[in-house]
Amino acid sequence: MTAADDQFDAEADATIIECLDLGKPRSFFLYAGAGSGKTRSLVSAIRKTIDGEHGRQLTLTGKKIGVITYTNAACDEIKQRLEFDPRVEVMTIHAFSWSLIEGFNADIRRWIAKNLEEEIAELEEQHRKGRPNTKVGVERLRSMESKRRRLARLDSIVKFVYSPTSDNRTRDSLNHSEVIAMTATFLTSKPGLRRMLVSRCPVLLIDESQDTNKALMDAFLHLEEEFHGRFSLGLFGDMMQRIYSDGKDRLEKAIPARWAMPRKRMNHRCPSRIIKVINSIRRDVDGEEQVPRSDAENGVVRVFIAPQVGVDPFAMETAVRQRMMTIAGDPAWQNSNTVKTLALEHLMSARRFGFVEFFEPLWGVDNLRTSLLQGTGAGLGFFIRDVLPLVKAIRANDRFGATAIIKASSPLLERAALQEAGPNQVAQFGKAKTACDGLLVLITENPAVTAQAVLEFIAKTGLFAIPDVLTPFVPSDAKEVVAAQDNARQGDQVDDIADGEAIDTSPELSAWSKALEAPLNQIERYDLYVRGQSQFGTHQGVKGLEFPRVLVVINDDEARGFLFAYDKFFGTKEKSKADLENEAAGRETGSDRTRRLFYVTCSRAEKSLAIIYYSPDPALARDAILQYGWFEEVEVELIS
Repeated sequence: MTAADDQFDAEADATIIECLDLGKPRSFFLYAGAGSGKTRSLVSAIRKTIDGEHGRQLTLTGKKIGVITYTNAACDEIKQRLEFDPRVEVMTIHAFSWSLIEGFNADIRRWIAKNLEEEIAELEEQHRKGRPNTKVGVERLRSMESKRRRLARLDSIVKFVYSPTSDNRTRDSLNHSEVIAMTATFLTSKPGLRRMLVSRCPVLLIDESQDTNKALMDAFLHLEEEFHGRFSLGLFGDMMQRIYSDGKDRLEKAIPARWAMPRKRMNHRCPSRIIKVINSIRRDVDGEEQVPRSDAENGVVRVFIAPQVGVDPFAMETAVRQRMMTIAGDPAWQNSNTVKTLALEHLMSARRFGFVEFFEPLWGVDNLRTSLLQGTGAGLGFFIRDVLPLVKAIRANDRFGATAIIKASSPLLERAALQEAGPNQVAQFGKAKTACDGLLVLITENPAVTAQAVLEFIAKTGLFAIPDVLTPFVPSDAKEVVAAQDNARQGDQVDDIADGEAIDTSPELSAWSKALEAPLNQIERYDLYVRGQSQFGTHQGVKGLEFPRVLVVINDDEARGFLFAYDKFFGTKEKSKADLENEAAGRETGSDRTRRLFYVTCSRAEKSLAIIYYSPDPALARDAILQYGWFEEVEVELIS
């Protein structure tokens, strides 16, 4: 029966392979629900293509099959499954975008200048209308000055740089959103760039296409329309799992009728009871239904409804795990480390995992959120890629590891510093050792030492380069050290760094000021969290992942979000006038987004699923949830 299960969606796989025929390529949209094996289909189709005559053709012409994935982890997994075949180019969307536009320095300069001028004009208009002496007014002025400074420097930048996986620290670097926006614009406006892409990758496959940036997806669809018959655009996705706001709404409606539309219907991940639940959740949306494997277990599902106020969530969630241990007959539910807890919002995870004082201030700044969730950006990189590895090495008395980190990252041992030291190079190594010894004393004598204290120590000793974003928090007696290092790195004057305005300081300054007051050990927990190595995650962040035991935590009041509204979705809170108007007009509502998110979270479980819903009216919530018919009466419990 297992062989039959594995061949259940063979027709869809065969359709994909047929579409990758380089002689007559055809575009397709693979519609596949949770746990259906989209990645397996993608890898299998590519493998069959490159192992045959088409693979030889790719080798002779130097062309490649392009694959765009959603995360670095997914990228690495696909590369490994394909044994790092050079005929396949696997990248994240940011890396692929940069590979297209890198080197278009004059065009990039013009785009940035136009964008900065528009942003400055908008800020000036806001400033004219607003009150000048308020905190917001002061931050607005700082932001305008920073943007004007960047605009003035543009002509001096010969070559722009960008790193999709590490930190973009220098003044000639671009940020993530700029690269995506520029790529969409350039692909739409430059016929030569479109021809180059098709010549380089006659096949381009995009995973999680429903959450690909709308402007970029429109550019890819425009490209496909121009080159169809010579180019295959393959979209892998599930519109029920579209959870990010910048994805293309109703992508399936934009697909031309000439495309192939294969479907995968078997769920290889979830037990049959959970599959029945997620089928019910999406039934009113598109009617798509999955079937379980023939060897699937029945599985366990429970919904626990707790009061929204007057309870200790930590104690409540511990009680739920204890209850699930009994219901599922699974002792692993008792251990929080073997249960994946999914909170509605990152702040909820930060509170539960103990890094909220560091995380919350930075999370409050819109333009920091993407880098915060990816662990990228100069300020974050300073701590998690420079400071924390060294702290870990010196705590473990790993002298070899500490030396390797210092040699790789510290300005004290850079070639220029050693050349300047001349015959006193040994003294330079002594400075590095003294700095490491002092850092060990600092973190040992005070286990709760703040990030600010660690930053000040490193600035004074010159142990690591201080990024511009953190320079305003360096003590005045260390500014000369920081400025000298920056001169050496940048090769230009840095007068503006000394007064702490080297970057857009508007909301970021106050956010970093608060975040740095947190203990360094909170940044260590944050690092584990963003790397997916904690027992906590968010509803949005686990798309594509799977776990044996899943605890979904729902609390609109604690999440304080506006994109998702479980109280309205479950019928315990009245819909607003705007909600009703959006429904009547056929526009997306908070309930639509919430339904999709609920589908994603419930479909992560491989064995058992628990949902704890903190409701303003538990009795009403229980009745409303049972009316949906998704859960049996015995599966919905009130808990206090």
